[in-house]
Amino acid sequence: MRYLFVFFLVLGFLVGLTATDLCAQAQPQQKPAQAQQAKQVEPTKVNINKASKDQLAKLPDIGPKTAEEIINYREKNGPFKKIEDIKKVSGIGDKKFEKIKDLITVE
Repeated sequence: MRYLFVFFLVLGFLVGLTATDLCAQAQPQQKPAQAQQAKQVEPTKVNINKASKDQLAKLPDIGPKTAEEIINYREKNGPFKKIEDIKKVSGIGDKKFEKIKDLITVE
């Protein structure tokens, strides 16, 4: 009787392992992190002619103060005609422009 109990206990354990293995094989394989990142959609560019202070401040190296300068500049001088015009804003030079140029638009 004792051996029968142990036999069924081991049998149940093995069936459980097999069922778990079959379920794992039935589920689709996870893709590597790099493949998932490659499929991510490019973030929407920030329109520097329409963006709010908060939106501008989220750009690299553009804090609240510089975001306010951008808004003041466009209110005083009108909309930016090209993205390079943002370098006319106090506090934005070539280095900052290089960091944000792929993230901004004037359209």
